[in-house]
Amino acid sequence: MDIKEQVLRLTRRHGTWDPFELAEKMNILVVLEPLGSINGYYNQCYRQKFIHINESLEPQRQRFTCAHELGHAVLHPKANTPFLRENTLFCISRLEIEANRFAAELLCPDELLQEYPGYSLSQIARSLGLREEVLACKQLGEG
Repeated sequence: MDIKEQVLRLTRRHGTWDPFELAEKMNILVVLEPLGSINGYYNQCYRQKFIHINESLEPQRQRFTCAHELGHAVLHPKANTPFLRENTLFCISRLEIEANRFAAELLCPDELLQEYPGYSLSQIARSLGLREEVLACKQLGEG
């Protein structure tokens, strides 16, 4: 199952496209806390999943970070990316790209894009309060 299908399955099952609501319905605790220069991270401790988000981020950035970390929770629930990054030679860029794609599919479903015919990627991103790179991650024309 590709990422777009996984997002559609989750949003249908839980009845929401909001990453914070999805996390709550999936029993994933979202913690807003001071994280310095880190936007957020996902971890699991004793079978409880957590999404940590930097409380100093703007609301739209917190929303994207929640969606990205939710992608890790769904796609890579056992991966410890901070550990892998610091202690191994394992390339985590694939995991980060997949989490970004998950966030893009969640925050900007195809139906929403259809409301912007003839708009550029940049114009759509500004209208939705997203970074252009987020939309560029979408699986356009697939699924």
